[in-house]
Amino acid sequence: MKNKQLTPEQVESLLKILEIRFEKNMPRHKAIKWEKVKTKLDAHPEKLWSLYQMEQTEGEPDVVDYDQKTDEYIFFDCSPESPKRRSLCYDYPAWDARKANKPESNAIDTVTEMGIELLTEEQYRQLQGLGKFDQKTSSWIQTPHQIRELGGAIFCDRRYNTVFMYHNGADSYYAARGFRGSLRV
Repeated sequence: MKNKQLTPEQVESLLKILEIRFEKNMPRHKAIKWEKVKTKLDAHPEKLWSLYQMEQTEGEPDVVDYDQKTDEYIFFDCSPESPKRRSLCYDYPAWDARKANKPESNAIDTVTEMGIELLTEEQYRQLQGLGKFDQKTSSWIQTPHQIRELGGAIFCDRRYNTVFMYHNGADSYYAARGFRGSLRV
C-alpha cells in the first residue's frame, strides 16, 4: 500500500468502523457530531490512509478532541492496550546503535510512515482521562530533546489506577511496549 491510496471498498469499510466506534464511545467526544467529522474526512481523503494504518494495527482510532483554532478534529489510538506495533526501539539512531538483536523497526520511523504523530505526555494523560488504557502494556511517547540527547526515551502506562511516566534507554524494546499515535483532520 505504498501509494497511500485506499480502494473505495476500504474507504467505505473504514468510515463505517469509525462511525460505529464514534457512536459507541460518545463520552470521548460529547460536543462533537459525527456528520461534521465525516464532512472533514470527505474533504481530506489523504487522512483516511493514516486512519486505515491505525485501524489495521488495532489502534482503534477515535475522535477525542476538536481544535477550534485550526478547525481540526483530533484522533488518538484508543485501543485498550498499546496497538499491535510493538517491540520497537524509540528511533532510528537507537535502532542503528544496537549491535545485536535489532528489532524490526522503531517507533519514530513507523509513525512517520503512517502519517501520524506520537502522543505527547499531555495527550497521553488526556487519553487516560477518557478511560483506562495500557493496564498491561506501555506506550512510547514524544521524548524531550534533552533526554533523547543523553540516550533516553520516555514511555507511559497505567498501573494501580495511576498514570505513570518512565524512562528507558531509547534502544530498548519489549513485546508489551508499543506506541499510540494522533492524527489531526
